[in-house]
Amino acid sequence: MIYSLLRWIAGIALHWFYSEIRVVGKEHIPSDGPLLIAVNHWNALVDSLIVGWLVPRRITMTAKATLVDNAAIAILFRMLNVVPLRRVSDEVDKPKPLDKARNAGAFAEIIRVLRSSGTVLIFPEGKSHNEMRVEPLKSGLARVALKMREENPSSDLKILPIGLVFENKSAPGTGVDVHIGAPIELRELPEVDCLTLTTEIANRLRAASEAAPPIIQAAQTKFREGVIAEVFISISAWWGKLTHRLPIQAARRIAIKRSIAADEPATLTIMLGVGFTIISYIIQLTVVGVITRSFLVECLYLLSVLNGAYWAAFQNHRSDLSR
Repeated sequence: MIYSLLRWIAGIALHWFYSEIRVVGKEHIPSDGPLLIAVNHWNALVDSLIVGWLVPRRITMTAKATLVDNAAIAILFRMLNVVPLRRVSDEVDKPKPLDKARNAGAFAEIIRVLRSSGTVLIFPEGKSHNEMRVEPLKSGLARVALKMREENPSSDLKILPIGLVFENKSAPGTGVDVHIGAPIELRELPEVDCLTLTTEIANRLRAASEAAPPIIQAAQTKFREGVIAEVFISISAWWGKLTHRLPIQAARRIAIKRSIAADEPATLTIMLGVGFTIISYIIQLTVVGVITRSFLVECLYLLSVLNGAYWAAFQNHRSDLSR
């Protein structure tokens, strides 16, 4: 329930910053079976939100373990079942020797998810960066895949490469291309070792990102929901833009002003936008409650605002809703 709600919010929030999210290769997403998703990591939290929104499966996310040093984030990770991974770079400043088994518990949790035919998202580069190329991959994803196959020889494990390409990740109103490649099927690679599998994953990610051609959208099909439906959607979208303009514009301005790195504006806009929007909802509902003194009216008003937010994001991108 919480995941579905956050996925719904993510779809709307992503359209607060980016005008279009164009996708090719959706047919490559397996509908069932254990799945590891490998994604290039160019835009911090936004990368996870895009993948979580477009892949129609419950995804177990992974994230750098240093984030759980924040108590609030640690609680959120537990609620969403995010698996923290500790990188070598997280250990270099510690006086004790490097713990080679530092991710044993995380790997065990990932394999538990895969055994139940779950889906796990891993960024094999190990960090978010601003280079317009795939950085050298860490071996963690390949090691998890091979360990899963070793412990479950009959498993139909697949690795799905997804490449994200941003027109300008720090500029509002720009677009995003998402290239979903054909999955790597472990059962078809019986003799593969960790280094060879890591190299294959890297090649697939490069093909889906830095070497991928721009996605040219075909002329959009004219949606024909009927006159009444079109009027309803148009009014809802107008209402959504009206009731969300101030918090989203404020979030954008602050995010762009405070950002230092190129991968910060979109992430900060989404985070601040959610917070400012919740505050604006509280203010609006308080005013409506004082004026009407009716809980029912307050509930109906909230539903109208949520519906408006939805159609403000998707009025011109209704094909996105099938993702």
